This record gives sequence, structure tokens and C-alpha cells, in this order.
Amino acid sequence: MSSLGEAIIHLAIDLFHQIRKSEKENIFLSPFSISSALAMTYLGARENTASEMQKVLHFSKIAENTRGATNDRVEKPGKIHHHFQKLLTELKKSTDAYELSVANRLYGEKGFPFLQEYMDNVKKFYLASVESADFKNAAEESRKMINSWVESQTNEKIKDLFPKDSLDSSTVLVLVNAVYFKGQWNQKFEKESTVEEKFWLNKDTSKSVQMMKQTNRFNFVSLEDVQAKILEIPYKGEELSMMVLLPNEVDGLQKLEDQLTAEKLIEWTSPQNMGKRQVDLYLPRFKVEESYDLVPTLKALGMVDAFNDRAADFSGMTGRRDLVVSKVVHKCFVEVTEEGTEAAAATGVSVGIRVTSVISFPESFRCDHPFLFLIKHIKTNSILFWGRVSSP
Repeated sequence: MSSLGEAIIHLAIDLFHQIRKSEKENIFLSPFSISSALAMTYLGARENTASEMQKVLHFSKIAENTRGATNDRVEKPGKIHHHFQKLLTELKKSTDAYELSVANRLYGEKGFPFLQEYMDNVKKFYLASVESADFKNAAEESRKMINSWVESQTNEKIKDLFPKDSLDSSTVLVLVNAVYFKGQWNQKFEKESTVEEKFWLNKDTSKSVQMMKQTNRFNFVSLEDVQAKILEIPYKGEELSMMVLLPNEVDGLQKLEDQLTAEKLIEWTSPQNMGKRQVDLYLPRFKVEESYDLVPTLKALGMVDAFNDRAADFSGMTGRRDLVVSKVVHKCFVEVTEEGTEAAAATGVSVGIRVTSVISFPESFRCDHPFLFLIKHIKTNSILFWGRVSSP
């Protein structure tokens, strides 16, 4: 299953490098949510449309590992959909330690002839429910219905996933993935230790933040070559954790980002690379909410045919080449406090019909300048959320 986790890490870094060109300060997204929603679409993709998606989603590596799978017609590239089924089943396991809800749903135009095989496989592999909607006559009502489902799945943190007028009578299929996480730290920060401190946006400018503080033993690594360090903060239950990547210098983030690749991230954060250290940790309270239209980003990464009404081939959904992806929207929310973290994300893909060292003193890990962070599911090594905090 690590191979799907790695595919999601590769997608995370690709998306991040594209989005950071847009000059946004804070960035927050759920690579896992985006990968899930697109994988449900990919299940119905064929020919070049499928191979482009396979490349962008980094499924080819998994495909190579599982050659000779039976029933090739359903899952061209080996067992990718089985991997999702395993991962989703793992993430849906009930636990008292934290709240994690992952939900997939398809909304299909009522009366539109989707292949039963596609619908069955979406339910089987993506544990998705399939609902009918009336985009043709009631696009606005359908949009509201989908948004309210997303809101209910994310504890009301993600509102208006599809903005007004974003769905219309040409829409025939909307694929949605919603993920919501609320976890308490394994060791909470004491509220009385939180004080107002400066957070340096750059060398010359600072703003006041509520800085939380605790001293504890954490998994830690110092990366001399990129002048940065990484700390892992576990959540209660120790099945999920937050990793914080902090440059040594106030204005060192750009350098760290420039050198960031999926391979390096996997290596830096591997258990054998990190060791337990006594650390004085300073972490600001923060809240980030972001939304993205991912179509330009995905096109830039090489997923082009899916959006082109002359080239798109989603015949695995209908048996005909009459569908094209019209929108991919993603919205994400995170809040980090003394208690823990609350995070939510949703991705919607809408498909339209086409008109034709050992030292005993504590390390200091002071997040008082821009940093990167991720929240991962440890057992499957899957990045649920990825972000940059430039201005908390």
C-alpha cells in the first residue's frame, strides 16, 4: 500500500509547486482528497485520457508493480483501484482517538445512461454512494444539494464547494470527495503557556501571533544540506501526526521549497532518519482556509485531454465518448490550537456533456517564521493534508 501513499506524496509536491507560483501566502490542500476524486474519474477514462491521468496522478509506478491483473478492462493499470479500496477502508476504521471522516459521492444526471459496471465499481473501490441529480432542469438546486452534503460531511467547515452558477444544464456528472479530521495532540499545549509573540513574515516585517509552547520528546531531524529541520507532533492514538518543516533562517523557506521533491520528502521524514529528542517547541495558533480551481494546475501538469471536448475519452463511464470534465474544485480548512487540529477538505470534479548527534540539552524548534507542514496517516504513509504557513 506504500506505493499509493507515495503516489499521493508525488501529487502533493507537484500541486504545491504549481500553486506556489500564484503568489499566495498561505497554501493548504488535501492531496489525498484530490487524488481520490480524480481516481474515481480515472476509473472511467480510456486511451490517452487515461494515460495522461495515470501520469499526473503517479499511478504508473503502481501499475508497473502489479502487471498481469485480471479483468483488465475495468482496471487498465493494475490494481490502483484496489489500493484505494484498502486505503479508504483503513481510514474509515472507527477509533475514539480522533475524528476522521472520508466520503466519496457521485451525482449523475438522472436518466443519463451510465454503465452499471462503472457505477458498481465506484461503489466497490471508492466506497462511494451514487445519487441522481437534475442538472438539466434544476442545476442551481442540484448545486445546493451537493454543497449541503459536503457541508454535512465536513462538520460545516467546507461551505459552497461549488460556487454559484458553476454547474449548468450541460453538467451530467459531479464527483465529490470530502475529508474531515479533528484530532487532539498526544500531549496538549498548556493554554497558560501561550503568549503573544512576533511571527516574522520576512526579515523586516513581523506580526503578533498567539505562540503556543511545550517541551517534550519528539521525533526530530536537522537537515544540514537544506538548512532546515523537521519535527513530528503526534496526535492522540499515534495513528496520525503533523510534520513541520522549518527553515533555519527567517527567509529560508524559498530555498527549502526550491529543493523540495517527493523523493527528498520521503527520505527526510522516514522513521530511520528521525530520532527522539528533547525539544522546546514553539508553534503559533493558526487557521487557514483556501479554495482552488484545479483545472489550470492539472493542465499544466499534463492532464489535458480530460478537459478537451474533442479529445476526452470517458467511455468507461457510458460506453460512448460523450463526456468531458468541466470543473475540478477543491476547498480546504485547517485550524491548529492548544488542543489539537481540525481540518477539512473537499474536491469536486464535474463532468459535462459536450455539445458536439547525542546531546542532552533541548533543541529549540521555534516556528516564528514561514514554514511547511503536513498531516499524515502513519500506517499507510498517506498525506491527508499539506500546507504552507507564511502568515498565521
